[in-house]
Amino acid sequence: MNTSNSLKETIPQKFNKILLTRNPWFKKATKGIWILFLCVVLGFPLYVLSVSVNLFGLFGDMPSLKAIENPKNDLSSELISADGISLGRYFRFNRSQVTYDQLSPDLVNTLLLSEDHRFYDHSGLDFRAYMRVIFGVVTFSSSSKGGGSTITQQLAKNLFSTRGEELDGPLMVGPLRILISKTKEWIISVKLEKNFTKEEIITMYLNTSDFSSNAYGIKVAAETYFDKQPSELNVQESAVLVGMLQAPSFYNPKRNPNNALTKRNEVLYKLYSHGYIKSQAQYDSLRKLPIHLDFAVQNQNEGLATYFRTVILNDLMNWCKEHGYDLWESGLKIHTTLDSRMQRYAEEAMAESMKPQQKTFDTHWKGKNPWIDEKWNEIKGFLDSRIKQTETYRNLVARYGEGNDSVKIMLKLKKPMTIFTWNGERDTLFSSMDSLNYYKRFLHAGFMSMDARTGAIKAWVGGINHKYFKYDHVRQGTRQPGSSFKPFVYGTAMETGYNPCLKLQDVSPTFKVPGGTWSPPNAEGDRGTGEWMTMRQAMAKSKNSITAQVLQRVGEVNVVNFAHRVGITSPLDAVPSLCLGVSDVSLYEIVGAYSTFVNAGIHTEPFYITRIEDKNGNVIENFVPKTQQAISEQTAYKMIYMLMGGVQEEGGTSRGLNFNLRTDNEIGGKTGTTNNASDGWYMGITRDLVSGAWVGGDERSIHYKQWDLGQGSKTARPIWEKFMIKVYADQSLEYKKGQFRRPSAKMDITFDCSAYELPDDDSGTAQEDWNPNNE
Repeated sequence: MNTSNSLKETIPQKFNKILLTRNPWFKKATKGIWILFLCVVLGFPLYVLSVSVNLFGLFGDMPSLKAIENPKNDLSSELISADGISLGRYFRFNRSQVTYDQLSPDLVNTLLLSEDHRFYDHSGLDFRAYMRVIFGVVTFSSSSKGGGSTITQQLAKNLFSTRGEELDGPLMVGPLRILISKTKEWIISVKLEKNFTKEEIITMYLNTSDFSSNAYGIKVAAETYFDKQPSELNVQESAVLVGMLQAPSFYNPKRNPNNALTKRNEVLYKLYSHGYIKSQAQYDSLRKLPIHLDFAVQNQNEGLATYFRTVILNDLMNWCKEHGYDLWESGLKIHTTLDSRMQRYAEEAMAESMKPQQKTFDTHWKGKNPWIDEKWNEIKGFLDSRIKQTETYRNLVARYGEGNDSVKIMLKLKKPMTIFTWNGERDTLFSSMDSLNYYKRFLHAGFMSMDARTGAIKAWVGGINHKYFKYDHVRQGTRQPGSSFKPFVYGTAMETGYNPCLKLQDVSPTFKVPGGTWSPPNAEGDRGTGEWMTMRQAMAKSKNSITAQVLQRVGEVNVVNFAHRVGITSPLDAVPSLCLGVSDVSLYEIVGAYSTFVNAGIHTEPFYITRIEDKNGNVIENFVPKTQQAISEQTAYKMIYMLMGGVQEEGGTSRGLNFNLRTDNEIGGKTGTTNNASDGWYMGITRDLVSGAWVGGDERSIHYKQWDLGQGSKTARPIWEKFMIKVYADQSLEYKKGQFRRPSAKMDITFDCSAYELPDDDSGTAQEDWNPNNE
């Protein structure tokens, strides 16, 4: 019986029986292995479950299922031009999404082969990779080490900050912190794989990754480093960006080009080893190439429409507050009226005009200071008073105390500084006083162009350089418009029934004012030549004397009302000097007001946003400009005819416009210059565009010594002229040469001024009683 039983035992069973009876240590080892096995099989799942439910609050919170199914991706909101070009973004983290179809095949394959070549074979966790990592750690083998994280795990870390403080728990200290964080990434990864396709995960990962240089997401990274879209990236460019994923700053090709080159070549080798790069020759050729960057960090000082982006920020913030959006993180698409081509032409026109203008100004004041009082004497202590208005001065006073000598010493302490010049940035040694003295000598400018028919603003240039001069001279700044205000005086007369052909004598009238009388002189300094001229000729030549006569006839209050109806929103003083444009207005409102003339008397409030979409492309709101019939179509066209006089009448202030610009084209224009030439303006109208330019010093006391050098025809008109030449040269734009639209109804007057010639009045009596509607 015993023999029979012993025969039935297998050799392994006998071997185990001998070991267990003769070797107690083996029995203990076997028991330990079983215990370890049971701990792994049962304990690990319990551990993972504990982390997932945050047992007793020890492990820290986990993202909710809803959050994982609909992960929040902080997105920058983007301004988009009317022709579909990105003008810039508002962001905390500069990130903008792309779809999978917008990724180049080279980019996708570089990512997969370099970071996770079994991506399509796992469900978020790559156990073969984990075994490789464990083996490498145990054997101290560098060839077997490496990241075990999958792309899905990296996405989990990007989306939910698993290494940050938001998901912290009491046990997350020391080595346990890494283990628990990794565990959370495993759990999230599995859930992400259940809720999204592989292509969606790839796209989300690239959209949420940091690429240094304030570039978050592959779209911004491609634009920042290569000035390309992700769909345009080639193999070597893709290798640079994918290489940055492990350590964005360390492998930044701008800051650390050698590190980036080495890493790029490592990525290229992986592509070669996996067969994506087909031959040794192709690999050798690619690895020898330098990294060609087209680098530009995106911020509010770079790109097109920098002033526009900054000025409309408050409007957008108010809209977001009202509608429950975060401008910085909601990924809004803000479609604007600006045309990127016209915006570029406007910025070019300003630079091309202001660079030589600044040179002229510097030469004019060489060896002297340009800040002068009303008697043309230098303002003493000007810089000392202005430095006290700076943040630097306030900070020094807060640190050392008012009146402390250290404040003066620090203000005069020279330090390395990068300054603006019209030939590019320059490094120098400047003190705060040096800097103030340098920048106060610059002339500034503003320019705006709008479509008179729609009210859409097409170009907005608020200054000469947003990085160094933040103040916007389109809407923020208000200055005296000078003679560019005169059309509102004549417009009131046209509405009252006056005819552009009415002749008045060039003699300055006298007004009773508090303390005495006032007679406005002409720009030449005289009170008139006595010459008879039509109202059209008078406005074309910008005669103060005759404009004052018109104001006297129609009344100051009526002029104020007329100006406000057609679009001026700033307060206007109903005083005799109103005819010379002494009340401050903005370029934004005066361009809008002139547009009323071109738009058949309908005032359309200038606007710049057409619609706002959410991050998924759903339209949240459409914007329609506000319109009202401000003046009659007849009055509007009379003013177009009056403004064309500046180009057509002998002695008109727009006669000097480029000949090709005037050929086969109807143009109206009006210059404006303040008494001391501190402000130069030019307003130009065409059949569908109304544009305006302003040029002047940072303060009204900074200007030319000679009035003729600072007049609008020399300072501001060149900007408008260069802009329009560029616009007409671009055949892709809808704005062409042509005639102004004629009124739909027959005019109540004829513009043949010869029909209204009256015999010379030997008595010199002004024709004030002449009825323009009776021949």
